[in-house]
Amino acid sequence: MHDLFSLTNLIFLAIMSVGLIGLIIPIFPGLLVIWLAALGYGLLAGFATPGWIFFAIITIFFAAGSVLDNVVMGRQAYKDGASLVSILIAMIFGILGNLVVPVIGGFVGALLALFLVEWIRRKNWREAATATRGWAVGCGWAVLVRFLFGLLMIGIWMIWVLV
Repeated sequence: MHDLFSLTNLIFLAIMSVGLIGLIIPIFPGLLVIWLAALGYGLLAGFATPGWIFFAIITIFFAAGSVLDNVVMGRQAYKDGASLVSILIAMIFGILGNLVVPVIGGFVGALLALFLVEWIRRKNWREAATATRGWAVGCGWAVLVRFLFGLLMIGIWMIWVLV
């Protein structure tokens, strides 16, 4: 039975690893995959104390990572001159772009939307390009933020498994 349990843990770790690797792709819900794997583990192993505490911490990291990833993208664009309205429109078009052209549609959709709104707002393509570059740089930082939160979630799960 111990070998079966160890195999089960390896399967959950493999699923979480797919989620972690997927965090590099902007539209892949890697944090959600890691969280769902932790939920599956909890349902299988039980949420008796301290399990529910570990799962609560994983859930907090999931929520924080999901929010911070968008904040990082928008903040960098804002620092480079984009308006809050432009950033919100870029986020909406990013979501729509993911639906139309998975994998790259969200990134391209957000960049195009931000550039067009800023160009219309400023009447200056160079300033619009600077704000758009800020969004792209923010996307790079967001990947790092998501990845770190994914590592934290997996680390907490590993402690849970060992306890």
